[in-house]
Amino acid sequence: MISTYEELLASGPELIDFDARAVRTSIDIVSRLHLDDLDAPTPCAGWALRDLLEHMIAQHRGFAAAAHGEGGIAAWKPQPLSADPIGEYRDAAEQVLAAFAEPGALQRQMPLPEIQGGIVIPASLGVSFHFIDYVVHAWDVARSLDVPVDFDADLLTAALPVAEAVPRGEAREVPGASFAPLIETPGASGLDRILAVLGRSPGWPK
Repeated sequence: MISTYEELLASGPELIDFDARAVRTSIDIVSRLHLDDLDAPTPCAGWALRDLLEHMIAQHRGFAAAAHGEGGIAAWKPQPLSADPIGEYRDAAEQVLAAFAEPGALQRQMPLPEIQGGIVIPASLGVSFHFIDYVVHAWDVARSLDVPVDFDADLLTAALPVAEAVPRGEAREVPGASFAPLIETPGASGLDRILAVLGRSPGWPK
């Protein structure tokens, strides 16, 4: 079982599989929404479900472009949802899963224009970023819709060191930061521990 970040980054097909499982869980959850849910609040401060879905769709498209070596910022910019948000989300998710699954994808370099004004990193590192995002965003959508979300233990074991590697400090206190400061939750484990490390309250909206 993968239990360190280094093992995950070196795991090749397993990393791609973990990411795909997280994304497919998010697809299943998004498929449960109704149009009148789009104004519901989410654990992402200041975002309704509509805003969160627009962000998630843009991130899928941005990472898909990055997996092909495209460094432009346009693919990363959220656009208003279409009249079919479930289909739109599924299409974007399938696009990034296909890009990550291409032969040799993990041997490429991945430009991420959103981070620090633009960085280029090994693709395995980029896929790990996407992986942890979609563990958390699947939970975000599930909480917004008040439906359960379940991940296998091996996936959560692999995700925890990614969460713990996310830099802490003042950057997390800036408005619009991807993750809030760590929440102390003594004894938390599994998904609750991952959420708390990344500044989500496992008991949201409390």
